[in-house]
Order: sequence, then structure tokens, then C-alpha cells
Amino acid sequence: MQKFQLQGINHLALVCKDFEVTMSFYRDTLGLPLLKVLDLPSGGKHFFFGIGNGDCLAFFWSSKAPNAIPGISSVKLDAFLTGDIITAQGSMNHVAFNVPLEKLEEYRKKLISQGVQATPLLHHADVPGGLVSKPDHTTFMSSFYFFDPNGILLEFAANLRSFA
Repeated sequence: MQKFQLQGINHLALVCKDFEVTMSFYRDTLGLPLLKVLDLPSGGKHFFFGIGNGDCLAFFWSSKAPNAIPGISSVKLDAFLTGDIITAQGSMNHVAFNVPLEKLEEYRKKLISQGVQATPLLHHADVPGGLVSKPDHTTFMSSFYFFDPNGILLEFAANLRSFA
């Protein structure tokens, strides 16, 4: 029984290291609409991008914020070479955006053409190791991963069937 009437995610708030670079990546490279920018009393900013269905991806920026520590507070940039995608307890590992299945490879190529490094398409499945080389009856999602300029791991994902 559901104890609260949750209606999705209002916004996910992350912390960025460079306001202008983050704005450019999410607005210009990913094409997300910038919905709001708030000036904070500390001199920082809090800004929101629309990601569909009324949901937002938000960022805090402050020149006073400490640097992330890859491998602890975020995924290491070499994660897909080493296989080490573990982050600290209470940290965020990655953000996955829903996209249409038929657009996955197109979007991957578009990002690569804009200088963004992306993994090959991955097919997540109910098998030991969690991946198959080609989608089959065990596959529940296809996706690819890439990093934003802050070192935040992002994923474009398409569900092939429900998780249940």
C-alpha cells in the first residue's frame, strides 16, 4: 500500500562547478529549456531546466562549493574503462533520462558529433552480469552513458519492458 500520493519527481537538484559551462551544456548541447534562474543571497545561483512531463533538473552553483572527489562523491571519469562505477553511500551515481528507443543511436551520434564522449549502446538484461550484446527476451532497457562538464554521469535510456 502506498503511504504517500507521490506524483513523480518535481526536481532533482545537483551542484555544478561552472555556471556558464553548465548552462551551455544543458541548454545548447542537450537542448533543455531553461525555466528559471534564482540569485542566492550567498552570491550563488539556483537554476532549473525542463526535462519533460513537468519535471526539472536543477543546479546550485557557488564559487564557495568544494570540489567533487571522483570515485567518492561522483563516478570516476574512467569508469567505463575500469568498470569501477561505485560511489560513496549517500552520493548520487547518475541521472537517467527517458528517451524514445528509436532515437537512442541518433542521440548518441549527435552528442559525439558535438564532442561529448559516449559509451556504445548497452542492453540491460535479467542475466548474470546484467548486459547482453543484442536485445533479446531478457532485455528490459537499452541505453548509453556520458558525462556532463561537471563530471556528472548521465544516461539516455529507453525501457523495452517494465521492471516488474
